[in-house]
Amino acid sequence: MPHAPVDLARPEFPRSARYDAEFLLDNQMGPCAIWLLEWLCERFPLAPGARVLDLGCGKAMTSVFLAKEYGAKVHAVDLWMSPDKNWERVAAAGAADLVCPVRAEAHTLPFAAAYFDAIVSIDAYQYFGTDLLYLDYLTRFLRPGGRLGVVVPAVVRPLSDGVPPWLTEPQSNGQAFWEEGCRAFLTAEAWTEIWRGSPCLTDVSAELQPDGWRHWADFERAIEAAGKGIFPSCAEALEKDAGRTIGFVRLLATRTGTSAENLYDPALGIKAGAER
Repeated sequence: MPHAPVDLARPEFPRSARYDAEFLLDNQMGPCAIWLLEWLCERFPLAPGARVLDLGCGKAMTSVFLAKEYGAKVHAVDLWMSPDKNWERVAAAGAADLVCPVRAEAHTLPFAAAYFDAIVSIDAYQYFGTDLLYLDYLTRFLRPGGRLGVVVPAVVRPLSDGVPPWLTEPQSNGQAFWEEGCRAFLTAEAWTEIWRGSPCLTDVSAELQPDGWRHWADFERAIEAAGKGIFPSCAEALEKDAGRTIGFVRLLATRTGTSAENLYDPALGIKAGAER
């Protein structure tokens, strides 16, 4: 049975509203990444031709958006997604002259130091960025004065009393919202402490997205309506939570001129006398 058309136009995201709903739904891997990216870019200006690393790009939807909306030259980097498939998606979207798909792991990035003008990461940084020292590595790929911008799922308050039951109990579809990986959902204050601890960053800011939980739930409902779910829907839990626990945090910072040692460089083991 065919599904009814889905309307994903939202006044909060006027640039995203220009994209076909099928494009957004076919390339989703969770929350609507383009909505989150558009919110990030409200405070993350990009000049045409800027070299941008889109880290954890998924199916390259965010990379296409950066290229088409801002004229950025984007390296679309992901570990899970095939660069061949991402290239097909990029070309079909008309962004082949500006987006280069790459498969890489976040701790072994194949780029020159200070190459990028900006690094962005949408709904991915929580998987590798909670390491206190990771920023010292990642920022080596940013030029001094370059900008780092991230949006991540977050908790709006410390969970000192534990995770609330409406997030741990199974929804009507049998799936609970809270999984082990949700331990990487931090508060804005916790992210701020991590980022301000790096000597390689300045002008650090972190803030919750207004109605972020609602946007997430709305997109989950749209995926349900279109019959395009990859994972079981979490809309029911998000609606019960209503922003009391779950949201999104926008993190922004500027690269300083300070550099730190690359602790992920295998050559360090050789220096330390490790056996080969």
